[in-house]
Amino acid sequence: MSDDFELDTDDLKRRMDGAMSNLRTEFASLRTGRASASMLEPVMVDAYGAMTPINQVGTVNVPEPRMVTVNVWDKGLVNKVEKAIRESGLGINPQLNGTIIMLPIPELNEERRRELSKVAAQYAESARVSVRNVRRDGMDQIKKAKGDGLSEDDQKFWESEVQDLTDTYIKKVDAALETKQEEIMQV
Repeated sequence: MSDDFELDTDDLKRRMDGAMSNLRTEFASLRTGRASASMLEPVMVDAYGAMTPINQVGTVNVPEPRMVTVNVWDKGLVNKVEKAIRESGLGINPQLNGTIIMLPIPELNEERRRELSKVAAQYAESARVSVRNVRRDGMDQIKKAKGDGLSEDDQKFWESEVQDLTDTYIKKVDAALETKQEEIMQV
């Protein structure tokens, strides 16, 4: 029985990849100096009695580097979409033009850049915590198997496998954070 223990490293990798994927999504929603359609992904609109993602009530486009437009399909929702964007905390002031809402992206000042950089660091830290939680789950599985008769050599082997996997993903998180902070601080 002790020789049969096989830690599901694919499951651990999948869960750590999930943490990285979540981090990328959070980074995409952070506003840098450039316009991006993904910055509106977290915005929800009160449409037809339910909170609806903005991309399901209109077309989000980036016609130029410092402009995002939302072409709202239903005229009755234009004001609700504008209100949702205004209250989203993105720091963007929408301008109405019929059913098209234009969002000019202002230059970021130094203070705002530092703020965004801190937010990015918080996102990265929560991703690191997620990766460490997966590591803890893996270590708990190993401890349980040791109680069931796993040899000490096998225990050390699997623990080092889990630790190597964790170190790799923590480095990926740190690299992603560094890239994002450079992008934010770029004038």
